[in-house]
Amino acid sequence: MAVLRLPSRVSRQVRSGGLSLPLPLPVPLTRSRSASSSEMDYLHKSIVPTDHFQRSLPRLPIPKLQDTMQRYLTAQKPLLDNDQYKRTKQLAEDFEKGIGKQLHEELVAQDKRNKHTSFISGPWFDMYLTAREPVVLNHNPFMSFNSDPNSANNDQVIRATNMTVSALRFMKTFRAGLLEPEIFHLNPAKSDTSYFKNIIRFVPASLSWYGAYMVNAYPLDMSQYYRLFNSTRIPRPGRDELFTDESAKHLLVMRNGHFYTFDVIDRDGRITKASEIQAHFKYILSDPRPPPEFCLGYLTSENRDTWTSMRVRLLEAGNTETLKKIDTAVFCICLDDITVKDHLQLSHNMLYGNGLNRWYDKSFSIILTKDGHAAVNFEHSWGDGVAVLRLMNEIFKDTTETPAVSATTLPATVDSSQSVQKLEFKFDDFLKSGISSAKEKFDNTVSTLTFDALEFKKGGKVFLKKHNVSPDAVAQLSFQMAFLRQYGKTVATYESCSTAAFKHGRTETIRPATIYTKKCSEAFVKEPSKHSISDLRAMINECSKYHGQLTKEAAMGQGFDRHLFALRYLAKSKGISLPELFQDPSYIQINHNILSTSTLSSPAVQLGGFAPVVPDGFGVGYGVHDHWIGCNLSSYPARDPKEFLKCLNKSLNDIFGVLEGQPVSI
Repeated sequence: MAVLRLPSRVSRQVRSGGLSLPLPLPVPLTRSRSASSSEMDYLHKSIVPTDHFQRSLPRLPIPKLQDTMQRYLTAQKPLLDNDQYKRTKQLAEDFEKGIGKQLHEELVAQDKRNKHTSFISGPWFDMYLTAREPVVLNHNPFMSFNSDPNSANNDQVIRATNMTVSALRFMKTFRAGLLEPEIFHLNPAKSDTSYFKNIIRFVPASLSWYGAYMVNAYPLDMSQYYRLFNSTRIPRPGRDELFTDESAKHLLVMRNGHFYTFDVIDRDGRITKASEIQAHFKYILSDPRPPPEFCLGYLTSENRDTWTSMRVRLLEAGNTETLKKIDTAVFCICLDDITVKDHLQLSHNMLYGNGLNRWYDKSFSIILTKDGHAAVNFEHSWGDGVAVLRLMNEIFKDTTETPAVSATTLPATVDSSQSVQKLEFKFDDFLKSGISSAKEKFDNTVSTLTFDALEFKKGGKVFLKKHNVSPDAVAQLSFQMAFLRQYGKTVATYESCSTAAFKHGRTETIRPATIYTKKCSEAFVKEPSKHSISDLRAMINECSKYHGQLTKEAAMGQGFDRHLFALRYLAKSKGISLPELFQDPSYIQINHNILSTSTLSSPAVQLGGFAPVVPDGFGVGYGVHDHWIGCNLSSYPARDPKEFLKCLNKSLNDIFGVLEGQPVSI
């Protein structure tokens, strides 16, 4: 999950994972019935059109090749011994002077011919859509909602109804061009005001970004929002397809492996009454049928080529219309029958669940457990965490401030059997065998994944900022220190950073394993007694300063990973033999990210998670909160997550102790 990174001044406004301004938690009130029903279809009505800044957004820059190669070598240094580094340095220099220079010039020329987009957009879509491994565990992440402050509204039916209505309100507000544009405000007192909005709306769209920039406001790319609704990923031979049909008006609901649909937009384009939606959910939950013998959802967890051939067979067997219903649905609601015991069970359920009650290809699904825990699981090819988190923030804000229904709301007296359609499928023996095989593979794969969690309560953002160090830098340093303590080495580490400040930006990589974190980690872990407290503190400061620099560079499109990725992609597309640089074991190693990390924080989000990106890796979802630090860790059998968290706790204790002037405990 990508997070937006901006320079340190921005970070103080919106921390590394914070993708929007803090949302208040007012006393919830049921939505006023005195408001006109057309007004109730919208979250708000922005006087600045949603896409007002899109046309004038700056283009994602292509870094200078010399800068990219220098950053690449700098990132390699802590990972290689002297001989390895010497060889990699020579390959980098040869690449820069030879084939790399030619590819770079062609990439720049290509970019100039395609000013409507970014140099990374097409290759990045291709990377996701040509990937043949299952989307489950490999691509789809989850983010869980905080509970509704009004506990009565955490009832499964009530929460499902409220979240459905609020998501539809988001959709209608966005499609009408009335959703507030996504903007980072460096000086909210000047830019996040009615006065500014009244002025900027009259600035031509071709110049509007510059008007915002003049008051230190940075509009973000919103092109991904289009794929949020009525969208799905369809398996195709070699390269999947992203499909969107905005004309569809129905919701997809899954329960016990069964599929149901009902219209949530009426013939006039209005949102169906909340009490009717509530009645339909109750009707679906009253269905006593056990899961079907062959649950179709398992096929979406398959290898993409296998799923492609199975889908063709499904169409041939007469399932065209039912598949169309799934593909075109506004989004998917998954009603699960489990009651959540703890955060670990929550993570397992929201990341993959039992397989039978999911359609992993939908752009996003809202999953609700029997006791009202809720999360979003989303397919990653169409977009990044920025768009999904905005949706979650708006849903949470709307459902907690003005819920559509409450515990006192009576479901509408309607015949849901006439409105709710249960989808039926035709399976031949080939399909039945394929579904059984998919289930077996799914069960075997997910059984190997472990989640473990840590809550470090000694302090968080407030403490770290008081000591003038970056909270995110300290978190990343603690991961490096923990891995070194457990395994005795420094390894390739990935931290995702959004480049949504640019037109059609996606993500860039921050490389948190640096010569500074390696030096600091070794001092803390291997020889703390040889260094004074002031020396250790100085090393922490060095790590913080350099991490801030890397963060700023990545957010400004000045990392090295995406540039090299685009050059490699270009060479392949032109039929050029793979340059030696990309065959170098060191290049392969730095892209084998053993520590894959992502952070977010929002009043709407409780926690997020994802699987490791390599079999011998860790998936590190973390959040640095005001007074505590949380880590949601995933791993496969090749790693020991409990020991890692033990080492992480020790690392954080040592860092916080040094910041307080205490020696490192042996």
